[in-house]
Amino acid sequence: MGALAGRTALVTGGGRGIGAACARALDAAGARVALVARNRSELDEVAAGLANEPFVVSADLGTADGPGAAAAAALDGFDGRLDVLVNNAGTALRKDSHDLTVDELDHVWNVNVRSALLLTAAVLPAMLDAGGGSIVSISSISGLRGAPRRAVYAASKAALDGMTRSLAMEYGPRGIRANSVAPGVVDTAMWRENLAKPGVADAVLGVIPTRRLSTAEEVADVVVFLASDASRSITGEVIAADGGIHSTVNLWPTV
Repeated sequence: MGALAGRTALVTGGGRGIGAACARALDAAGARVALVARNRSELDEVAAGLANEPFVVSADLGTADGPGAAAAAALDGFDGRLDVLVNNAGTALRKDSHDLTVDELDHVWNVNVRSALLLTAAVLPAMLDAGGGSIVSISSISGLRGAPRRAVYAASKAALDGMTRSLAMEYGPRGIRANSVAPGVVDTAMWRENLAKPGVADAVLGVIPTRRLSTAEEVADVVVFLASDASRSITGEVIAADGGIHSTVNLWPTV
């Protein structure tokens, strides 16, 4: 039996990258997983490889109504019980800060921050009724140390970490833990295009103490740990899964 046998988990952005890896890892640990994203075909492909009666929920979490609808559908599929929430849905933006538009800022903020807040608020009553739960939000080392041309993205991820700490304080006495995982450069489609540009890979690897990219599966391993009872004394933390980037004094390259 896995560490999460008999538990239920909701993973946003579950159709690709870190979200898909989290879904697979949670399933392997015994949890029944609901996957949420906009792209139904990607969700179906991930769900087809899971063992514990997964199901998918198509929703646009960047809209005002999307998070609530996704939460309602997931809770209905789980008969009202949810043990683990993984706030992974997100979008990135690399752009000179003086060129940012209001629409761009709103889009990043709505997808990365508002959706997580609304979805968390929607599932908290079920966790409270069950006597506890674990909320894990995927933030970023950009939120810990900043990065050039990523002001709005870094701000959104720092906001997630602030949400994590506040939730831990508010709901810890009632059995709910909240933590963030802050990846660095992960070998996913989001980074591969940028790394393929001349000189970028060398510049990025040069500031990673381990001199290698993290994998989505390695990030997912941390998520499973935080979802399980093995981390029952851990809440309100931001755990960097970044090969040590955040702890170095090297400047992040402008890429």
